[in-house]
Amino acid sequence: MTKKARIPDMRNIQDIRIRSIEPLTSPSEMENICPVSEEEAERISAYRHTVNSIIKGEDDRLLAVIGPCSIHDTEAALDYARRLKGLADSVSDVFFIVMRTYFEKPRTALGWKGLIIDPDMDESCDIEKGLKIARRLLISITDIGLPVGCEVLDPIVPQYTDELMSWSSIGARTTESQTHRSLASGLSVSVGFKNSTSGDLTAAVNAAKAASSPASFIGVGRDGKLAVFRSVGNEATHLILRGGDQGPNYYEDDVEEASKMMEKAGLRPSILIDCSHQNSHKDYTRQKRVLRAVVDQIRWGERGIRGFMLESNINEGSQKIPADLSHLKYGVSVTDGCIGWEETERIVKNAAALVREAKANGGKVDIL
Repeated sequence: MTKKARIPDMRNIQDIRIRSIEPLTSPSEMENICPVSEEEAERISAYRHTVNSIIKGEDDRLLAVIGPCSIHDTEAALDYARRLKGLADSVSDVFFIVMRTYFEKPRTALGWKGLIIDPDMDESCDIEKGLKIARRLLISITDIGLPVGCEVLDPIVPQYTDELMSWSSIGARTTESQTHRSLASGLSVSVGFKNSTSGDLTAAVNAAKAASSPASFIGVGRDGKLAVFRSVGNEATHLILRGGDQGPNYYEDDVEEASKMMEKAGLRPSILIDCSHQNSHKDYTRQKRVLRAVVDQIRWGERGIRGFMLESNINEGSQKIPADLSHLKYGVSVTDGCIGWEETERIVKNAAALVREAKANGGKVDIL
């Protein structure tokens, strides 16, 4: 008698470390819950065109990505956005301001992972809720009249936010990831790659090169089903210099080296300077020094620099997340320290005045 084959119990070998699996609203369903109006879509399209033109050097303004290190309070975020809108209008002749709206935080070890992953800040990780909050906030900020920029960390999240962003970045810890390079090649917005935490530029240059080329990768479609995506490549990739273990990298020699590396890789030199992180020695009060150095290089005629980033909030500094969230200080970062609003307004307006002066004098000013 033929022995009947025993069907294995797959429960013994599948998902053995998974506690639970919960269904998630598909991107297309989320679009219906939090829809984008035709007017908003037109506004975002115009924002993207401007950002891309700056990155390509077709628009001689500087891209200024300004905002909190991370978003944890939507009320404070909207308060900040209204203030930033007024500042953006006052410097629009020389700077195009994009609000930094970061909802995901990469952690070296443990810690709060951002509004999308843990919106209640209690490790309950209600991701469905986080996605809805983030999407609604991006729409509200767009309605205020500001473009938004996000860091892309989880490769599935962009399906929920892609049509709302006007700029994006890939962080220092994920720049070497093939998954993120392929994803960046298909994103609808300009993408900046940060140099590695060591300060090495090679990975970021290679990432910008890879993302500018066509790619094929597996992802989740708008309907929530797995699909193969085939991109045409992203023509608006750039580098973000954020310093490294060896120190800052925003000086003239650093920018020249980055430009030469991009040219050697067949890329257009296009660089944003992150005024925070290792460029400020992780001291938020030093961001103004970095911005001043960036402006001086622009005044000298440096054209590889396309913009800068500032970590800014309503109130300066940072705070730990308390057990009782009612004790959170309003408008204060729960991740990296930020400069306060008054400081933000002052240094951005001063920087704009110096850039205007340079333009009025034929593009550069002799500062010796």
